[in-house]
Amino acid sequence: MQLSWTPDEREFRSKLRAVLQGIDLGKPPKDRQGRARWAREWNAILFDSGYAGPSWPVEVGGMGLDLRSQVIYQEELDRARVPSTPGTGVQMCGPTLIKYGTAEQQQRFLRPMLRGDQTWTQAFSEPGAGSDLQSLRTSAKRDGDHFVVNGQKVWNSSADVADMAFTLVRTGDRESRQKGISYLLIDMKAPGVEARPLRDITGGAAFCEIFFDDVRVPVQNLVGAENDGWRIARTTLGHERAAGALKQAAFYRRIVDEIYALMKERGITADPLARDRLAEVEVQVRILQVNAMRIISRISQFGEPGPVASVSRLLNALFEQRLHELALELLGPDGLLDEQDGVQGRRWTYGYLRTRASTIGAGTAEMQRNAVAEQVLGMPYDPGMPGR
Repeated sequence: MQLSWTPDEREFRSKLRAVLQGIDLGKPPKDRQGRARWAREWNAILFDSGYAGPSWPVEVGGMGLDLRSQVIYQEELDRARVPSTPGTGVQMCGPTLIKYGTAEQQQRFLRPMLRGDQTWTQAFSEPGAGSDLQSLRTSAKRDGDHFVVNGQKVWNSSADVADMAFTLVRTGDRESRQKGISYLLIDMKAPGVEARPLRDITGGAAFCEIFFDDVRVPVQNLVGAENDGWRIARTTLGHERAAGALKQAAFYRRIVDEIYALMKERGITADPLARDRLAEVEVQVRILQVNAMRIISRISQFGEPGPVASVSRLLNALFEQRLHELALELLGPDGLLDEQDGVQGRRWTYGYLRTRASTIGAGTAEMQRNAVAEQVLGMPYDPGMPGR
Protein backbone atom coordinates (compact mmCIF):
# COMPACT_ATOMS: atom_id res chain seq x y z
CA MET A 1 0.00 0.00 0.00
CA GLN A 2 1.48 3.32 -1.07
CA LEU A 3 0.08 6.78 -0.38
CA SER A 4 0.85 9.89 -2.37
CA TRP A 5 2.29 12.39 0.10
CA THR A 6 1.80 16.15 -0.06
CA PRO A 7 4.78 18.54 0.21
CA ASP A 8 3.80 19.36 3.82
CA GLU A 9 3.65 15.66 4.68
CA ARG A 10 7.03 15.01 3.10
CA GLU A 11 8.44 17.93 5.09
CA PHE A 12 6.99 16.47 8.30
CA ARG A 13 8.59 13.10 7.51
CA SER A 14 11.92 14.79 6.85
CA LYS A 15 11.85 16.73 10.12
CA LEU A 16 10.82 13.70 12.15
CA ARG A 17 13.51 11.55 10.54
CA ALA A 18 16.13 14.20 11.34
CA VAL A 19 15.02 14.27 14.99
CA LEU A 20 15.19 10.49 15.26
CA GLN A 21 18.59 10.32 13.57
CA GLY A 22 19.89 12.89 16.05
CA ILE A 23 19.11 10.68 19.05
CA ASP A 24 21.85 8.24 19.96
CA LEU A 25 21.36 6.34 23.21
CA GLY A 26 23.35 3.33 22.09
CA LYS A 27 22.11 -0.24 22.09
CA PRO A 28 19.46 -1.24 24.62
CA PRO A 29 20.76 -2.91 27.80
CA LYS A 30 20.08 -6.62 28.09
CA ASP A 31 18.76 -6.58 31.64
CA ARG A 32 15.07 -5.85 32.20
CA GLN A 33 15.43 -2.80 34.44
CA GLY A 34 18.12 -1.28 32.23
CA ARG A 35 16.04 -1.78 29.09
CA ALA A 36 13.07 -0.07 30.75
CA ARG A 37 15.25 2.93 31.69
CA TRP A 38 16.60 3.08 28.14
CA ALA A 39 13.07 3.14 26.70
CA ARG A 40 12.08 5.88 29.16
CA GLU A 41 15.02 8.00 28.03
CA TRP A 42 13.94 7.62 24.40
CA ASN A 43 10.39 8.69 25.17
CA ALA A 44 11.51 11.63 27.30
CA ILE A 45 13.55 12.98 24.40
CA LEU A 46 10.66 12.50 21.97
CA PHE A 47 8.26 14.27 24.36
CA ASP A 48 10.65 17.16 25.01
CA SER A 49 11.15 17.54 21.25
CA GLY A 50 7.40 17.71 20.66
CA TYR A 51 7.21 14.30 18.96
CA ALA A 52 5.23 12.13 21.40
CA GLY A 53 1.58 11.08 21.44
CA PRO A 54 0.70 11.38 17.73
CA SER A 55 -3.03 10.75 18.32
CA TRP A 56 -3.31 12.51 21.70
CA PRO A 57 -4.81 16.04 21.83
CA VAL A 58 -2.29 18.86 21.94
CA GLU A 59 -3.78 20.21 25.18
CA VAL A 60 -2.68 17.10 27.08
CA GLY A 61 0.81 16.99 25.59
CA GLY A 62 0.19 15.09 22.37
CA MET A 63 0.65 16.05 18.73
CA GLY A 64 -2.96 15.88 17.53
CA LEU A 65 -1.91 14.53 14.11
CA ASP A 66 -4.35 13.68 11.36
CA LEU A 67 -4.59 10.11 10.07
CA ARG A 68 -2.10 10.48 7.22
CA SER A 69 0.50 12.11 9.44
CA GLN A 70 0.07 9.32 11.98
CA VAL A 71 0.91 6.83 9.22
CA ILE A 72 4.13 8.74 8.52
CA TYR A 73 4.92 8.95 12.22
CA GLN A 74 4.60 5.22 12.81
CA GLU A 75 6.55 4.36 9.66
CA GLU A 76 9.45 6.54 10.73
CA LEU A 77 9.49 5.31 14.33
CA ASP A 78 9.58 1.73 13.12
CA ARG A 79 12.31 2.58 10.62
CA ALA A 80 14.40 4.07 13.44
CA ARG A 81 13.65 1.11 15.77
CA VAL A 82 12.36 3.46 18.48
CA PRO A 83 11.13 1.61 21.59
CA SER A 84 7.56 1.99 22.75
CA THR A 85 6.80 3.72 26.01
CA PRO A 86 7.33 1.07 28.71
CA GLY A 87 4.14 -0.47 30.03
CA THR A 88 0.62 -0.17 28.69
CA GLY A 89 -0.42 3.26 29.96
CA VAL A 90 -0.07 5.29 26.76
CA GLN A 91 -1.93 2.78 24.63
CA MET A 92 -4.75 1.93 27.05
CA CYS A 93 -5.12 4.03 30.19
CA GLY A 94 -4.19 7.31 28.52
CA PRO A 95 -7.12 7.35 26.06
CA THR A 96 -9.42 6.32 28.92
CA LEU A 97 -8.29 9.24 31.10
CA ILE A 98 -8.59 11.62 28.16
CA LYS A 99 -12.26 10.61 27.81
CA TYR A 100 -13.32 9.94 31.42
CA GLY A 101 -10.68 11.38 33.74
CA THR A 102 -11.17 14.51 35.81
CA ALA A 103 -9.16 17.62 34.98
CA GLU A 104 -7.00 16.90 38.04
CA GLN A 105 -6.37 13.30 36.94
CA GLN A 106 -5.47 14.41 33.43
CA GLN A 107 -3.07 17.06 34.70
CA ARG A 108 -1.51 14.70 37.22
CA PHE A 109 -1.04 11.60 35.11
CA LEU A 110 -1.12 12.18 31.35
CA ARG A 111 2.10 14.11 30.68
CA PRO A 112 4.28 11.92 32.97
CA MET A 113 2.71 8.87 31.31
CA LEU A 114 3.43 10.13 27.79
CA ARG A 115 6.96 11.27 28.61
CA GLY A 116 7.79 7.92 30.18
CA ASP A 117 8.35 9.36 33.65
CA GLN A 118 5.73 6.93 34.94
CA THR A 119 5.33 3.34 33.75
CA TRP A 120 1.85 1.84 33.92
CA THR A 121 0.55 -1.71 34.05
CA GLN A 122 -2.92 -3.12 33.47
CA ALA A 123 -4.41 -5.04 36.40
CA PHE A 124 -7.68 -6.52 35.15
CA SER A 125 -7.46 -10.33 34.89
CA GLU A 126 -7.49 -12.58 37.94
CA PRO A 127 -6.81 -16.30 38.48
CA GLY A 128 -10.56 -16.94 38.41
CA ALA A 129 -11.62 -14.06 36.18
CA GLY A 130 -9.99 -13.96 32.76
CA SER A 131 -12.41 -14.45 29.89
CA ASP A 132 -15.25 -13.89 32.38
CA LEU A 133 -13.78 -10.65 33.70
CA GLN A 134 -17.12 -9.58 35.17
CA SER A 135 -16.69 -12.18 37.90
CA LEU A 136 -13.56 -10.51 39.34
CA ARG A 137 -13.19 -10.59 43.13
CA THR A 138 -10.48 -8.07 44.02
CA SER A 139 -12.36 -5.87 46.49
CA ALA A 140 -12.20 -2.17 47.26
CA LYS A 141 -14.01 -1.13 50.47
CA ARG A 142 -14.63 2.56 51.12
CA ASP A 143 -12.94 3.87 54.28
CA GLY A 144 -13.34 7.63 54.52
CA ASP A 145 -11.24 9.27 51.81
CA HIS A 146 -9.70 5.98 50.73
CA PHE A 147 -10.54 2.61 49.26
CA VAL A 148 -8.93 -0.41 50.92
CA VAL A 149 -8.02 -2.92 48.19
CA ASN A 150 -7.48 -6.66 48.67
CA GLY A 151 -7.05 -9.35 46.04
CA GLN A 152 -4.87 -10.77 43.30
CA LYS A 153 -4.32 -9.97 39.61
CA VAL A 154 -2.44 -11.98 36.99
CA TRP A 155 -0.92 -11.68 33.48
CA ASN A 156 0.15 -8.12 34.19
CA SER A 157 2.66 -6.87 31.63
CA SER A 158 5.70 -5.06 33.07
CA ALA A 159 4.18 -4.88 36.56
CA ASP A 160 7.60 -5.45 38.13
CA VAL A 161 8.90 -2.18 36.64
CA ALA A 162 5.63 -0.20 36.84
CA ASP A 163 4.94 2.90 38.91
CA MET A 164 1.15 2.83 38.57
CA ALA A 165 -1.60 0.33 37.77
CA PHE A 166 -5.02 0.95 36.21
CA THR A 167 -7.19 -1.59 37.93
CA LEU A 168 -10.69 -3.02 38.00
CA VAL A 169 -11.98 -3.71 41.52
CA ARG A 170 -15.25 -4.85 43.03
CA THR A 171 -16.97 -2.10 44.98
CA GLY A 172 -20.37 -3.83 44.88
CA ASP A 173 -21.36 -7.14 46.43
CA ARG A 174 -20.06 -10.50 45.23
CA GLU A 175 -23.07 -11.05 42.96
CA SER A 176 -23.09 -7.58 41.36
CA ARG A 177 -20.91 -8.61 38.38
CA GLN A 178 -20.45 -5.68 35.94
CA LYS A 179 -22.77 -3.43 37.97
CA GLY A 180 -20.41 -3.45 40.96
CA ILE A 181 -17.04 -2.82 39.29
CA SER A 182 -15.00 0.38 39.67
CA TYR A 183 -11.92 1.67 37.88
CA LEU A 184 -9.04 2.64 40.20
CA LEU A 185 -5.53 4.01 39.66
CA ILE A 186 -3.17 2.37 42.18
CA ASP A 187 0.37 3.35 43.13
CA MET A 188 2.52 0.25 42.64
CA LYS A 189 4.91 1.50 45.34
CA ALA A 190 2.16 1.79 47.96
CA PRO A 191 2.38 -0.39 51.09
CA GLY A 192 0.72 -3.75 50.55
CA VAL A 193 1.39 -4.00 46.77
CA GLU A 194 3.62 -6.85 45.56
CA ALA A 195 4.44 -7.81 41.96
CA ARG A 196 5.92 -11.26 41.28
CA PRO A 197 7.32 -12.05 37.80
CA LEU A 198 6.02 -15.14 35.98
CA ARG A 199 8.51 -16.97 33.77
CA ASP A 200 7.06 -18.16 30.45
CA ILE A 201 8.02 -20.63 27.74
CA THR A 202 10.53 -18.23 26.16
CA GLY A 203 12.54 -18.16 29.37
CA GLY A 204 11.63 -14.53 30.00
CA ALA A 205 9.27 -12.94 32.52
CA ALA A 206 7.26 -10.31 30.69
CA PHE A 207 4.19 -11.00 32.85
CA CYS A 208 3.64 -10.77 36.59
CA GLU A 209 1.04 -11.48 39.21
CA ILE A 210 0.08 -8.67 41.59
CA PHE A 211 -1.08 -9.01 45.19
CA PHE A 212 -3.00 -6.28 47.04
CA ASP A 213 -3.01 -6.56 50.83
CA ASP A 214 -5.00 -3.77 52.54
CA VAL A 215 -3.73 -1.22 50.02
CA ARG A 216 -5.09 2.26 50.71
CA VAL A 217 -6.00 4.13 47.53
CA PRO A 218 -7.18 7.79 47.61
CA VAL A 219 -10.75 8.29 46.43
CA GLN A 220 -9.50 10.88 43.92
CA ASN A 221 -7.88 7.98 42.04
CA LEU A 222 -11.33 6.65 41.12
CA VAL A 223 -11.98 7.14 37.39
CA GLY A 224 -15.62 7.94 36.71
CA ALA A 225 -18.34 7.04 39.19
CA GLU A 226 -18.21 4.23 41.72
CA ASN A 227 -19.63 0.99 40.27
CA ASP A 228 -19.43 2.40 36.72
CA GLY A 229 -16.02 0.94 35.97
CA TRP A 230 -17.19 -1.72 33.53
CA ARG A 231 -18.44 0.85 31.03
CA ILE A 232 -15.17 2.76 31.33
CA ALA A 233 -13.14 -0.44 31.04
CA ARG A 234 -14.70 -1.13 27.65
CA THR A 235 -12.91 1.97 26.37
CA THR A 236 -9.63 0.68 27.76
CA LEU A 237 -10.16 -2.80 26.31
CA GLY A 238 -11.12 -1.35 22.94
CA HIS A 239 -7.94 0.72 22.81
CA GLU A 240 -5.90 -2.26 23.99
CA ARG A 241 -7.12 -4.29 21.04
CA ALA A 242 -6.53 -1.40 18.61
CA ALA A 243 -3.44 0.05 20.30
CA GLY A 244 -0.46 0.68 18.08
CA ALA A 245 -2.28 -0.66 15.01
CA LEU A 246 -0.27 1.53 12.66
CA LYS A 247 2.99 0.79 14.44
CA GLN A 248 2.26 -2.93 14.40
CA ALA A 249 1.50 -2.75 10.69
CA ALA A 250 4.79 -0.95 10.02
CA PHE A 251 6.65 -3.40 12.27
CA TYR A 252 5.27 -6.46 10.49
CA ARG A 253 5.92 -4.87 7.11
CA ARG A 254 9.60 -4.93 8.09
CA ILE A 255 9.35 -8.50 9.43
CA VAL A 256 7.86 -9.75 6.15
CA ASP A 257 10.76 -8.13 4.30
CA GLU A 258 13.13 -9.94 6.67
CA ILE A 259 11.33 -13.23 5.92
CA TYR A 260 12.09 -12.62 2.26
CA ALA A 261 15.74 -11.93 3.14
CA LEU A 262 15.73 -15.21 5.08
CA MET A 263 14.47 -17.02 1.97
CA LYS A 264 17.31 -15.56 -0.08
CA GLU A 265 19.79 -16.53 2.63
CA ARG A 266 18.46 -20.10 2.51
CA GLY A 267 18.57 -20.16 -1.31
CA ILE A 268 14.90 -21.06 -1.72
CA THR A 269 13.46 -18.00 -3.45
CA ALA A 270 12.69 -20.12 -6.52
CA ASP A 271 10.83 -22.79 -4.57
CA PRO A 272 7.15 -22.53 -5.63
CA LEU A 273 5.78 -23.58 -2.24
CA ALA A 274 7.95 -21.06 -0.37
CA ARG A 275 6.99 -18.32 -2.84
CA ASP A 276 3.31 -19.17 -2.34
CA ARG A 277 3.68 -18.84 1.44
CA LEU A 278 5.51 -15.53 1.05
CA ALA A 279 2.75 -14.22 -1.24
CA GLU A 280 0.22 -15.17 1.42
CA VAL A 281 1.92 -13.17 4.20
CA GLU A 282 2.53 -10.28 1.78
CA VAL A 283 -1.21 -10.02 1.16
CA GLN A 284 -1.93 -10.27 4.88
CA VAL A 285 0.52 -7.55 5.91
CA ARG A 286 -1.03 -5.18 3.38
CA ILE A 287 -4.45 -5.92 4.87
CA LEU A 288 -2.99 -5.12 8.30
CA GLN A 289 -1.92 -1.70 7.02
CA VAL A 290 -5.35 -0.91 5.56
CA ASN A 291 -7.13 -2.14 8.69
CA ALA A 292 -4.86 -0.03 10.91
CA MET A 293 -5.80 3.08 8.97
CA ARG A 294 -9.48 2.18 9.33
CA ILE A 295 -9.06 1.91 13.12
CA ILE A 296 -7.30 5.26 13.46
CA SER A 297 -9.89 6.88 11.21
CA ARG A 298 -12.72 5.58 13.40
CA ILE A 299 -11.00 6.73 16.60
CA SER A 300 -10.50 10.18 15.04
CA GLN A 301 -14.20 10.36 14.17
CA PHE A 302 -15.84 8.78 17.21
CA GLY A 303 -13.17 8.65 19.94
CA GLU A 304 -13.59 4.85 20.15
CA PRO A 305 -12.35 2.04 17.91
CA GLY A 306 -15.65 0.18 18.30
CA PRO A 307 -16.04 -3.47 17.28
CA VAL A 308 -13.32 -3.09 14.64
CA ALA A 309 -10.91 -3.39 17.56
CA SER A 310 -11.85 -7.06 17.87
CA VAL A 311 -11.32 -7.54 14.14
CA SER A 312 -7.88 -5.97 14.47
CA ARG A 313 -6.86 -7.98 17.52
CA LEU A 314 -7.89 -11.28 15.95
CA LEU A 315 -6.23 -10.44 12.64
CA ASN A 316 -2.94 -9.40 14.25
CA ALA A 317 -2.80 -12.36 16.63
CA LEU A 318 -3.31 -14.96 13.93
CA PHE A 319 -0.95 -13.21 11.53
CA GLU A 320 2.02 -13.00 13.88
CA GLN A 321 1.62 -16.68 14.71
CA ARG A 322 1.55 -17.67 11.03
CA LEU A 323 4.53 -15.44 10.28
CA HIS A 324 6.76 -17.13 12.84
CA GLU A 325 5.50 -20.57 11.85
CA LEU A 326 6.60 -19.77 8.29
CA ALA A 327 10.03 -18.64 9.49
CA LEU A 328 10.59 -21.90 11.34
CA GLU A 329 9.45 -23.90 8.33
CA LEU A 330 12.04 -22.07 6.21
CA LEU A 331 14.76 -22.68 8.79
CA GLY A 332 14.03 -26.37 9.24
CA PRO A 333 16.34 -28.03 11.82
CA ASP A 334 18.43 -24.82 12.00
CA GLY A 335 15.56 -23.28 13.95
CA LEU A 336 16.85 -25.19 16.97
CA LEU A 337 20.27 -23.51 16.83
CA ASP A 338 21.46 -20.46 18.72
CA GLU A 339 22.65 -17.17 17.16
CA GLN A 340 26.25 -18.08 17.90
CA ASP A 341 25.91 -21.00 15.49
CA GLY A 342 25.76 -18.61 12.54
CA VAL A 343 22.07 -18.75 11.67
CA GLN A 344 19.00 -16.73 12.68
CA GLY A 345 17.43 -19.63 14.54
CA ARG A 346 17.15 -18.15 18.03
CA ARG A 347 15.45 -14.94 16.91
CA TRP A 348 12.67 -16.76 15.04
CA THR A 349 12.29 -19.53 17.60
CA TYR A 350 11.87 -16.96 20.36
CA GLY A 351 9.20 -15.20 18.28
CA TYR A 352 7.44 -18.49 17.64
CA LEU A 353 7.32 -19.32 21.35
CA ARG A 354 6.29 -15.80 22.34
CA THR A 355 3.43 -15.64 19.83
CA ARG A 356 1.84 -18.85 21.12
CA ALA A 357 0.15 -16.52 23.62
CA SER A 358 -0.98 -14.02 20.98
CA THR A 359 -4.40 -15.64 20.69
CA ILE A 360 -4.86 -15.43 24.47
CA GLY A 361 -3.67 -11.94 25.46
CA ALA A 362 -5.96 -8.88 25.21
CA GLY A 363 -8.94 -11.22 24.96
CA THR A 364 -8.81 -14.72 23.56
CA ALA A 365 -9.33 -15.43 19.87
CA GLU A 366 -12.62 -17.12 20.81
CA MET A 367 -13.82 -13.95 22.54
CA GLN A 368 -12.83 -11.81 19.56
CA ARG A 369 -14.71 -14.10 17.19
CA ASN A 370 -17.81 -13.83 19.39
CA ALA A 371 -17.50 -10.02 19.38
CA VAL A 372 -17.12 -9.93 15.59
CA ALA A 373 -20.06 -12.30 15.12
CA GLU A 374 -22.36 -10.34 17.41
CA GLN A 375 -21.27 -6.71 16.93
CA VAL A 376 -20.13 -6.71 13.30
CA LEU A 377 -22.11 -9.49 11.61
CA GLY A 378 -25.23 -9.01 13.74
CA MET A 379 -25.54 -12.65 14.70
CA PRO A 380 -27.55 -13.62 17.82
CA TYR A 381 -25.90 -13.42 21.22
CA ASP A 382 -24.68 -16.69 22.66
CA PRO A 383 -26.78 -17.19 25.85
CA GLY A 384 -24.05 -19.45 27.23
CA MET A 385 -21.51 -16.64 27.34
CA PRO A 386 -21.02 -14.85 30.70
CA GLY A 387 -22.57 -11.45 31.15
CA ARG A 388 -25.19 -11.89 28.44
